Amino acid sequence: MTVNESFGGPLTALVLAASRQGVDDSVAKLQNKSHKCLVTVDGIAMIERVVQTLIDSGCFNRILISIESREVLESLSLARRWLEEGVIEIVPSSGNLADSVVSVAELVNQPLPLVITTADNVLHTPELVRYFVAAFARSKGDAAVAVTTQSTVMTEFPEGEFGFFQFRDGGYSFCNLFGIRSSSGLEAAKVFRTGGQFRKHPWRVLKIFGLLPLILLKFRLVKLDTFVRRVTPKLGVSAVTVRLPYAFAPIDVDNPKTFAFSERLIRERRVAS
Repeated sequence: MTVNESFGGPLTALVLAASRQGVDDSVAKLQNKSHKCLVTVDGIAMIERVVQTLIDSGCFNRILISIESREVLESLSLARRWLEEGVIEIVPSSGNLADSVVSVAELVNQPLPLVITTADNVLHTPELVRYFVAAFARSKGDAAVAVTTQSTVMTEFPEGEFGFFQFRDGGYSFCNLFGIRSSSGLEAAKVFRTGGQFRKHPWRVLKIFGLLPLILLKFRLVKLDTFVRRVTPKLGVSAVTVRLPYAFAPIDVDNPKTFAFSERLIRERRVAS
């Protein structure tokens, strides 16, 4: 693997792959797997798809997998070979996503700058990863967050049932793809200790950021970038958004419906290639 020249130095990827619901996960149940990341999509395990995408992007000199134990991945032949060859490394996951990210600073030597993705981002492509990394490199913030506009998604997938955050300048969906440049950016990950999913649970916005940001969000009083500039100082960081021009970017395998949708798209890509 080569290091992305945009940063002029090492760049690390972290894949969040731990099971939060175990055998009760609706996607894991589809194939009776212990972890959702072991579920195959068009014949390939999700975690292997995501790692292969990171490798093919050519952006990283180090790929870390946050998961409960090495044994989970050793059940997969390709992942086992990557472990043996040092292509990927295991970082034991912690109690929640936030702690798993923060613990990287304690368990890994010089992990920054860091790009974080999830093991269910099976639709992401090397091109998409390179686009985000280049934009992250150009930015000056402690953190970068990938988003896609509602118009981009719905133009290509008008039949889809997707949720969007609504701002004054339109709807946006987050893509489970983040960049962290500094130690303060790592600390900001603690915001996800409440579970994230702020669109479904707006009280979490109130708890973390206060009443005014909740009002601004609920009544669409500000644009997305203005909202980010207002709330991120409360976390002690500066953050920027990266708008990805890919309709599939925010679609992850979160339930049986998105599993079927993602598998259909991947099969179509394979046939077209």
